[in-house]
Amino acid sequence: MLLTRTRALPLVDLPGAETLAAAAARVDAWIARELSPEGTFGLVAAERQDVTDRTAAHRWYLRFRGDEKDYITVWLTLRQRTLHHEAQFMPAPEEHREEVFAYLMRRNAELFGMAFCLGPEDAVYLVGRVPAGLVDDDELDRIAGSSIVYVDDHYPTAMTLGHPAVYRRRPRRR
Repeated sequence: MLLTRTRALPLVDLPGAETLAAAAARVDAWIARELSPEGTFGLVAAERQDVTDRTAAHRWYLRFRGDEKDYITVWLTLRQRTLHHEAQFMPAPEEHREEVFAYLMRRNAELFGMAFCLGPEDAVYLVGRVPAGLVDDDELDRIAGSSIVYVDDHYPTAMTLGHPAVYRRRPRRR
């Protein structure tokens, strides 16, 4: 039996330059607030970079203080339709690769708006994206908070499995 499509797929309008500029301004304002003494996420450094290769409009490098990792690095990249976010989670596992990847894939089911994935040289990242038009303080708070919590929650187990000779879990802070 041959199936044919009787309806055309809907066209999706690309966000206009104004939408992307507004999203960039919201990210900049959020970063300024988080770098101030009133900031809530422990943002210690931020840098905005203009992208010149046409893959994105803007890129921000954010560095947060972590508990299990000294620092958690998050990249925000404003693309044609979305704000892409990625947090460097851990280097490629040196041992027990299958167990590390199985552990992280099982954790993906519990994560909201992010997922563990492999990046260059098999390093592990937490990645996600949101539509550019939905970027606001609440969404940026969710991205920052989730990145910090997910790294701090899962980093010790993944590193203990993947780098047992070099990683020692830190005592809990009070």
